[in-house]
Amino acid sequence: MAGPAEIAVCPGCGSRLPAVEGPVHAYMTASPACWAAFNVVMAREYSDPGLMAVHRLSVDAWAVQHPGDGSRRAIQSVGLHLARLMVQVEQGLEGEAANAAMLGFAARKADLPELPPRTSYALTVADVVQAEAPDAHRAAVRRWARAVWADWPDQHDFMRRWAQQG
Repeated sequence: MAGPAEIAVCPGCGSRLPAVEGPVHAYMTASPACWAAFNVVMAREYSDPGLMAVHRLSVDAWAVQHPGDGSRRAIQSVGLHLARLMVQVEQGLEGEAANAAMLGFAARKADLPELPPRTSYALTVADVVQAEAPDAHRAAVRRWARAVWADWPDQHDFMRRWAQQG
């Protein structure tokens, strides 16, 4: 008789997913199970044009939850993705407008300090990966994005000020 499946706890976001062997992101700290779940979400979005409206939310939510190896690119990744998440969640920017904001932010990424990592998150990719139907997926991603932004209340004022500097 087989025992219960081993659970992997992601060192970045704390998600609890069935353990798998496999690759991880190059510099964002994640378990193989979390990286695999994120890639399932990405594949779903790329295979359904109707899901691309939430694609940037998925990318930003996941990236912000995985602060990485302490390198400059990891520090900038968290800050840039948090900034784009902010303009999407607070200002309602979508698609190309959200991307344009990100490009503007990227021009000033050297100014971004290391943001203190969170100790836990209300929602993670584990709350999205099972939402296979398109409407369920869109709703889960939107909940996830709002929750991730809400998980950073001590950085909201800083991010708003930093975003306005451009």
